[in-house]
Amino acid sequence: MKKQKHPFKNLDNHIQYVKSLPCVICEAGFSSTHKIVQAHHLLKPWVGTRGMSMKADDRNIIPLCLHHHQILHTKYGSEKLFFESFGLPADYGKQYAKSLWEGKISPSDDDLPF
Repeated sequence: MKKQKHPFKNLDNHIQYVKSLPCVICEAGFSSTHKIVQAHHLLKPWVGTRGMSMKADDRNIIPLCLHHHQILHTKYGSEKLFFESFGLPADYGKQYAKSLWEGKISPSDDDLPF
């Protein structure tokens, strides 16, 4: 996997950067017709905390297309069940968000980060 420095350390720019990436589920081979990518804030963050009516820190985001973002919340309700349903590790979102923040994933990577 190609490594590169993270282009931003400003959280607002990081959000825009993540939204510019392809959906992590579509990239894993599960395509969708939705091309709109949203920044999903992890329900179980890799850094920081999350509380009642509080979203996770903006470092805890992954790119999900509208379709996959909706089914995560409406069908599965947890990232563990969501990622496992696609044959991915339960902590895939945490690993991916951390790798994005640390600059270990670039848009030109051809393979999965782990």
